[in-house]
Amino acid sequence: MLRWGLCSSQELWGDIRGATAVELALVFPAFITCIVGGFYVCLGVFNATSLQYAVEQGARCAAVNSVTCPDSASTISYAKNHYLGLASAVPTFTYASASCGYSLTGSVDYVFNFGMSTVTVPISATACFP
Repeated sequence: MLRWGLCSSQELWGDIRGATAVELALVFPAFITCIVGGFYVCLGVFNATSLQYAVEQGARCAAVNSVTCPDSASTISYAKNHYLGLASAVPTFTYASASCGYSLTGSVDYVFNFGMSTVTVPISATACFP
């Protein structure tokens, strides 16, 4: 039993009061880092799939719908309207006629912001529709 006042080191090391608070202080930062990191990864995957969807729809529009997408500028505009990713990540599209049909390529930079530092991940997608 721990008494108020002077105590031996054996009694002090045997005291378990506050152990839960110390364990929480050690584990909580790693737990929050995993949660926030998972959120950033999910946003990055969402950006990648949104870019792929926009590129596929743009290439399809160029091949099938000559009224909506008669030229390169309107095809790129159509693809930009179908991009549903983050507003901070603005994609760039390139349109070309290729041997496989109508080709559209898109790229965007996704930035992981870690507070003290940032990491930029380039994402690109290509679609060709005959």
